[in-house]
Amino acid sequence: MKNYFFTLFFILYLANNSFCQISISYEIKKMNDLYQSHQFVLGDWKKELTEKDISGSPYLNDEFINGSVYTLQRLQYVDIPLRYNIYNDDLEFKTPSSEVQAMATPEIVEKAVFGNTQLVYLPYSLANKIKKGFFVVLEEGKASLYSKPVVIFKEPTEPGAYKEAEPAKFERKADEYYVRVVGEQAVQINNKKDLIAVFPDNQDKIENFISKNKIKTNKPEGLKEVVVYYNSL
Repeated sequence: MKNYFFTLFFILYLANNSFCQISISYEIKKMNDLYQSHQFVLGDWKKELTEKDISGSPYLNDEFINGSVYTLQRLQYVDIPLRYNIYNDDLEFKTPSSEVQAMATPEIVEKAVFGNTQLVYLPYSLANKIKKGFFVVLEEGKASLYSKPVVIFKEPTEPGAYKEAEPAKFERKADEYYVRVVGEQAVQINNKKDLIAVFPDNQDKIENFISKNKIKTNKPEGLKEVVVYYNSL
């Protein structure tokens, strides 16, 4: 029955696709309610190597930060120790018994707020396919700007004639940036052409704004300027 309601809320969410800036009330819940009400999986990397064998970090924040999880059921779970596993694209939390868990049904998450970070779970376009994943909110409105942090895993290497062995490691790469207009999936922005194409209703105005203000569309600051301008139209 719970899975039925989760699916129903998710379908309604996709149908609505609205990120309007309105006041919404949430029923307040605690950690135990979160753990008892939803399905979770162990937060690990499903690899033979353990964390101590790997250098670098797969996390946006290595330490857990107390925050809130808001669900599509209009529930707010407060004082939850949270962190984002970039490599697994998992929202992890620590249970009262200090066990690390990750949400097995992230589609029920409307947003998670911890420290200065706000995460949302969205559909996005990648290589002509629609996927879903977590994004960091940079700007919200009728158009929203998100960053998607990237971490890759590098296998350990054996020593060679002219190089030493290297341990396995997580390596942080440059963030990717996405823009989403209400009612559409998020689209990755790689250049000026991509950015203009996201706004079919105001392409001429957006292009003139970028040119007039000499905006660098390969920088998050420039992307934010354009999104804020679009939201003012």
